[in-house]
Amino acid sequence: MDGSKKVQLKDVSFYYGDFKALEDVTLNFEANRVTALIGPSGCGKSTILRLINRMHEEMGRTRVEGEIIMDGMDIYSRSVDVVELRSRVGEIFQKPNPFPKSIFDNVAYGPRLKGIKKKEALEGIVERSLRQAALWKEVKDKLDKSAMDLSGGQQQRLCIARTLAVEPEVILMDEPCSALDPVATQQIEDTIDALKNDYTIIIVTHNMQQAARISDYTGFMLVQETGEPGRLMEYGPAGKIFTMPDKKETENYITGRFG
Repeated sequence: MDGSKKVQLKDVSFYYGDFKALEDVTLNFEANRVTALIGPSGCGKSTILRLINRMHEEMGRTRVEGEIIMDGMDIYSRSVDVVELRSRVGEIFQKPNPFPKSIFDNVAYGPRLKGIKKKEALEGIVERSLRQAALWKEVKDKLDKSAMDLSGGQQQRLCIARTLAVEPEVILMDEPCSALDPVATQQIEDTIDALKNDYTIIIVTHNMQQAARISDYTGFMLVQETGEPGRLMEYGPAGKIFTMPDKKETENYITGRFG
C-alpha cells in the first residue's frame, strides 16, 4: 500500500437548510484503492459522495463546515473551478443513465465537450474507455447502435466508460449494482477491481458481501437517533472491519442485527 491520501475529509459537517445531515466526519480516501461506505439508509453515505464533487450545490440552501482536501487543495476554496473539479471526479449512479444516443456518442460526449473533434482521437478514446470498462468485445461491432438497446449491466458499464473517457482521477459509485442481476454485478465488480490500478474509487453500497469482496478500506456510518446527523462510527482495512470491528455498532450492522 502506498498510503497516499487522494481525498481527505477533515471535521466535515453538512447542513441541508437547518437540518444537520453530517457531523464531524474525518476520513481519508487512499489513492488507487477502493473504499466502501456502508451503513443504514439516511446516515449520509451518498451525501459524502456529493460533497466530493460539489453536486449538493445544485440543491440550494446547503452549507459545509470543515475541509475537503484533494491532492493538497481544499476543493471548497474560491480558486477551485467546479467544472474542472467535476471532470476530475466522475460519478456512477444507482441506475444506469446512458444518453439516448449511439454507444459511440455516449463515450465521446465528454471528450467532445473538452474540445476533442478529430475522428481518430475520438475513436481511440472510445476504444480505450470501453476496454477499461470491460465492454469493448461486446459492442465493438455495433458502436453506431443505440445505447438504450443494451442490457442493464451493459448500460452500467457504458456509463463507466463514459466517465473514464474524460480521464477522471476519482470515481464515485453510488450503489452501482443495486439495479443489476448477479451476473452483471460480478462483471461490474471485476471492472472495479481492474480500475483501481489507475483510479481512486469510492463506493456506497448496502450489500455487505459486495463491500467485503471489493473494498480495500471500509467506513461504517450510522445515525444514532432519528433526526440526528450521520457520523462515521468506524473506518479501517476492510478485512478488519468485517472480521474484527472495534465498535459493537459495527458488528451489529455487519451481522444483520440491525439496519
